Amino acid sequence: MLKHQGVPFPLRKKTALSQSFRAEFLFASLLIFSAGAFAQSSGPVLEEIVVTARKRTESSQDVPVTVTAFSEDRIASSGIERPQDFINLTPNVQMVQTQNQGVSFIVARGIGQARNSEPSVAVVVDGVLQSNPEMFNVELFDIEHIEVLKGPQGALYGRNAIGGAIIVDTLAPSDDFEGSIKVGADNGPGFRVRATAAGPITDTLKYRIGTSYKDTDGIVPNTFLDNEADAFEDFSTRVRLLWEPLENFSADLIGNVILTNSRAFAFAITEDVDEILPIRVNNPGKNERDSYNASLKMQYDMDFATLTSVTAWNKTDEFSSGDAFDFLPIPDSFLANLLGFPLDLNQVSLFKTDAISQEFRLTSPDTQSLRWVVGSYFISTDRFVSLSTRFDTGNGIDPEKRNPSSNPLNLPTSFLSDKQDNFAFAFFGDLVYDINDYWQAEAAIRYDNDQRDITTLTPDAPLCFPDGFTPTPCLPDPTAFEGERRSTRFDSIQPKFTLRYQPTDTVTIYSSWGKGFRSGGFNQTGVASVAARLGIAGVDDIFEAQTARTVELGLKTQLLDQRLNLNFAAYHTSSKGEPFFVFIAENSTQNLGTIGKVKHNGFEISMEALVTDGLILDAGIGFNDSKIKRFVDDAALGNESPLVTRVTSNIGLEYRYPTQLFNLDLVFRADYQRLGRTWWEPFNTTSRDPVNLLDLRASLQNDDWTLTGWSKNLTDNHYNSEFSPGGFTFRAPLRSWGFDVTRRF
Repeated sequence: MLKHQGVPFPLRKKTALSQSFRAEFLFASLLIFSAGAFAQSSGPVLEEIVVTARKRTESSQDVPVTVTAFSEDRIASSGIERPQDFINLTPNVQMVQTQNQGVSFIVARGIGQARNSEPSVAVVVDGVLQSNPEMFNVELFDIEHIEVLKGPQGALYGRNAIGGAIIVDTLAPSDDFEGSIKVGADNGPGFRVRATAAGPITDTLKYRIGTSYKDTDGIVPNTFLDNEADAFEDFSTRVRLLWEPLENFSADLIGNVILTNSRAFAFAITEDVDEILPIRVNNPGKNERDSYNASLKMQYDMDFATLTSVTAWNKTDEFSSGDAFDFLPIPDSFLANLLGFPLDLNQVSLFKTDAISQEFRLTSPDTQSLRWVVGSYFISTDRFVSLSTRFDTGNGIDPEKRNPSSNPLNLPTSFLSDKQDNFAFAFFGDLVYDINDYWQAEAAIRYDNDQRDITTLTPDAPLCFPDGFTPTPCLPDPTAFEGERRSTRFDSIQPKFTLRYQPTDTVTIYSSWGKGFRSGGFNQTGVASVAARLGIAGVDDIFEAQTARTVELGLKTQLLDQRLNLNFAAYHTSSKGEPFFVFIAENSTQNLGTIGKVKHNGFEISMEALVTDGLILDAGIGFNDSKIKRFVDDAALGNESPLVTRVTSNIGLEYRYPTQLFNLDLVFRADYQRLGRTWWEPFNTTSRDPVNLLDLRASLQNDDWTLTGWSKNLTDNHYNSEFSPGGFTFRAPLRSWGFDVTRRF
């Protein structure tokens, strides 16, 4: 038996990969190149996609960055309504959803995220760098375009852009009145309503208001409670005001409220990620997330440069409660069997963040052969966390969340609480020079400094009852104490150098070298000694920052008179300090360990082909080979790094046919995604078999109306979306379907 992450389970034999990988790669490659082969060389051309990857407007085919972009039309035709929807269509990028709405991990080119770690990609919404990773997984509505940048983007987007960046822009206020309302239903059963309105208030002031409400019972059953484990309710609204009193000045004010109620902790325990166990928790789980956001973006054109100021504020509270290990009904739980009477465990968690940020940026005009961007960024973040495990007597869960429960029917077995006061600042610059008509050179650099202070709030008093009878200090280590303060600082210079060659207007060749940086953080005091005693490798009281150095070579081409876009990129990344999640059952602590060194080698191929007028094929394949090169436990050397999927591929078909009935167009869209074998932790004790997913959409639409029928995971593939060390598995959504009606005016 291997005692890994504090929970014992058998060590499984590694899976043979070569034959499986060859089959996946050949299959995906065949899809891509066969799709391109059908493209004709005359007639209409593909839509040009414009991106802002380098903080200025450029054609996607010209920018020397690997980027997957989604226009407003593509967002609508693909039914992109949550981040998972566009991530599924992006090669070499995966999203792992687990536990509750705020816990989702992005894995970009093998560089992943773990519980309590900083994100692996920077997320920028309407020019505002998101301060809270718990707010990534939200409803998307009234969106203008989305960009997914791969490779280190820290030179422009700062710390935590170590694997890439995601840019989301909502629709701006309009000069003329416009609006829409969308209603729909799903098989939860559930319903949703979305409404937008935009127009002028005065000659210089415009507005846009968008609101979304969704309520569904869910589709993943809890067989013990005879209800669904993924019930979901969300209300989101956004108000945007754009003031343009002068030709060279504008102020863009955005307010956003997101209120979410869903379920949490619907886990099952198994050592095999491919084993699909029923969800049988006796507490339905509760997840309440309230987020309030505001930003003000001001731009002033001074002829020689544009001055941009972005001020942003975010406040998010997320409360979760539900069953705890081993996520079984009380009569079947390990604790009830151990003690001989009905007793189980449940848990409560609270995460509160409050952040304010400020960015100043000067951007030179786009028409110059020498273009530049310089700027500074500051952010102050206050965070409060409390985590509690309690005895479950079948009488519900005490709502107390900031302090240990005093309810005799819900006494705490453990309680941890702390607050963090963090302040980070950065200075950055980007220089782009057109050497001649063919060659372009770029140099960018950024310095990030992240000061972190944590104060232990766990009480010294003996308020926990791990055996149900004896009062015991809640603090897991005798050297820790209430009011203990620890401080650390993470900083790094992130340079990036790029060389672009364009021999023709339709061919772009580029190479780049860049460094990415992600801040580290705090584990509980004394965790290192506990982990060492249990033989758990790679865990310290403070987990280190991560750095990654990437070299990339890319090719973008437009063929057949701009009816076929074919792009390729290959990369090599050397990463130090990759985080992985560690749950130590002995003291009920969630921790992060780090891996000394990992090498990632991979590539992406993507294409988009206008086969005939009205028929578009797009496809992509991503390959990532990760190898752990340095770790404190030699048993992990040569393994895949956590959360890595070796091969991802997708192909989409969109057909638009004009009918003669009420000027309606028939639009059909099919998207197929294949997730190759996936690993979850450094020892590769289990890996998930490849997953195949198919989404379908069919619409009848004209300028005023759209009627859509849709299905996600049409083949009803049952699989686990996450495996967490210790055997925690979280179910992926089953087949869902529904219809929507949209009226535009």
